[in-house]
Amino acid sequence: MNDRPSPPPSPAQAPATIAASPSAANAADAVAAPVTHYENFPVASVLCPPHLRQPIAAIYGFARTADDIADEGDAPAADRLADLAAFHADLMAIAQGQPPSPRWASVFLPLQAVLRSHQLPVPLLADLLSAFAQDVEKTRDAEGYADRAELLDYCRRSANPVGRLLLHLYGVHGDEALRESDAICTALQLINFWQDLSVDIPRGRHYLPRADCVTHGASQADLLALRSTPENVRLIVNSARWARASMHSGAPLVHRLPGRAGWELRLVVQGGLRILDKVDALQGGSLHTRPRLNAWDWCVMLARAVVM
Repeated sequence: MNDRPSPPPSPAQAPATIAASPSAANAADAVAAPVTHYENFPVASVLCPPHLRQPIAAIYGFARTADDIADEGDAPAADRLADLAAFHADLMAIAQGQPPSPRWASVFLPLQAVLRSHQLPVPLLADLLSAFAQDVEKTRDAEGYADRAELLDYCRRSANPVGRLLLHLYGVHGDEALRESDAICTALQLINFWQDLSVDIPRGRHYLPRADCVTHGASQADLLALRSTPENVRLIVNSARWARASMHSGAPLVHRLPGRAGWELRLVVQGGLRILDKVDALQGGSLHTRPRLNAWDWCVMLARAVVM
């Protein structure tokens, strides 16, 4: 389609950090909205270092708003892509020290203050928008993912930037910390996929790689019909095992983060693992039932976090 709205420019086109802003007064006074969406893990909770709660809430608000543009409501794909391109333009504007458009000022003014005060790497934020645009395009075109490598590239842009942004705020650097952060974030993204099969597939989202389907003899027709065949059960169980291995490989990062931040990450890791416990217990039933965390699960997570 030649009239397709352009996706957000690649991260290479994004400035590395924010420039001085003439709208500094407005940005400095802006406060990020509180976290209200259901999540499998704490976001800017009481365990988060107090001075980082607003910066983390601002990053979360940016990512959640863009994700909702891509996912929520019944807008056609062309409108979603156009909105994501406009959202990206606002990101580039605040990165150049300019005010955002009025439409998303409540999102971008708090983010602009954080970009300035903490010199966040803007390309990581642009990566997120690239992934959200890809979601829209693949849904529109009824495409899935060929193999794990293609899906991991999506995770690299849809999830891993969040962990890297948090490490930047925490002042934690080094290749090993980045590798562990990427492993945790990739695991969280995969866990979300396997948790949301009953929601995503009816909406045209296909995250189970075709190569894995072939390996386990899973039928696309059965998956689209949300049928729990023995082949689909093996596929989902193996996919959950993949996510669990990724989470365990990144878990040592909890010992690299100081104080409260390390404890909050323990709960993030345990939240993901607890969802996997529920996916495993359903034995393929996540095709028609979305597992969620309840109060008892949070008790289990806290107990497991203490002994990590």
